Amino acid sequence: MSSASDFDSPNTKYTGNNHQGDARSAPYPVSRMAPATELVDLARTIAEADKTIQSHTNSKLDLIAKQIRSLQDEAHHILKQAQRDQQLHRAECQSQRLVGHIYYLYDKGNEKLYFSKLSPQDWKDNPPHEFKGAYRLEQDMSWTEIND
Repeated sequence: MSSASDFDSPNTKYTGNNHQGDARSAPYPVSRMAPATELVDLARTIAEADKTIQSHTNSKLDLIAKQIRSLQDEAHHILKQAQRDQQLHRAECQSQRLVGHIYYLYDKGNEKLYFSKLSPQDWKDNPPHEFKGAYRLEQDMSWTEIND
């Protein structure tokens, strides 16, 4: 930083220490052959930097927004599956539910669901109630729909 003692009089040039390092690291042009730096050039450089930074920032924010939408969709899917699994666990079942076994879901009417170990084929394709689907109970107590 310059001090008052670096100037002998108002008309005297700066008498302090000049940049001693490599010309490439100087904060100002050190050669007479260097192009003149104008205030307009500096303003243009700053404007271009601002534009580039804004562009990069917008692209990163767009990516984050897409990731958020994807995570919201995944969360919605997980909640929907959990709701279905809870509904299936509330269906009547006359036997103990065992992990890895397949159970057949029927509707008695009025949305009264029950599980049976008998498939529609065991009923010779004429079950006593409306068949809703086949499900396997998984280790994590979720249900996987079985499509034949």
